[in-house]
Amino acid sequence: MNQDLSIINLLLHASFVVQLVVLLLVIVSIASWAAIIRKYFSLRRMRALNDDFEREFWSGTSLNELFASAAQNAKFAGPMERIFASGMREYQKLRERHVSDAPTLLDGARRAMRASFQRELDAAEQNLSFLATVGSVSPYVGLFGTVWGIMHAFTGLAALAQVTLATVAPGIAEALVATAIGLFAAIPAVVGYNRFAREIDKIAIALETYIEEFSNILQRNLSANPAAVASATSAAPANR
Repeated sequence: MNQDLSIINLLLHASFVVQLVVLLLVIVSIASWAAIIRKYFSLRRMRALNDDFEREFWSGTSLNELFASAAQNAKFAGPMERIFASGMREYQKLRERHVSDAPTLLDGARRAMRASFQRELDAAEQNLSFLATVGSVSPYVGLFGTVWGIMHAFTGLAALAQVTLATVAPGIAEALVATAIGLFAAIPAVVGYNRFAREIDKIAIALETYIEEFSNILQRNLSANPAAVASATSAAPANR
């Protein structure tokens, strides 16, 4: 490429508005890449913690032991473990208030788990709206810079007696740089958003399935021994 038409040289000679647009897009692109990297590792850790807890849950460990472990390692617990802890905590609170009605116990535990599930889902979806905004808005911001740059270029050409390709090309090229950078910012954001949205949907389905499975375990334990509902907290999870 001719040195006069290098991207750096074009930006240095671009109008102030185009330079401002490009600077904004570069900042947004860096921020979106940072969000993509953070979200990737966050979801990977979330899946790993969920898998570890699910294996432990179905290994035959008693519910009381799992609950004690979840309370002890609350800072390092994953979404599934926190949902389990919320359900068990509500169940035990109802037991402390001498609630012995099985449907009330199950409904309380289920509602606590659903509330915890919604909090976990909100946390998992954090920064997704930012990526969606970057992906949808960046091309238009770049297009604005391009239109402005072309207008600026033609305004300068109006004062020339003779217009050639050599005089037109730099102005058009510097204007198109804004569109290119806008697409550079938008494409990774759109790809990241779509991938993370699918991953979060899978995690949400797994968590909802777990809530139903855990509720079924509590229901079976309560139905098996309605006269001593406290035993539900010490019964090992049944096989799937």
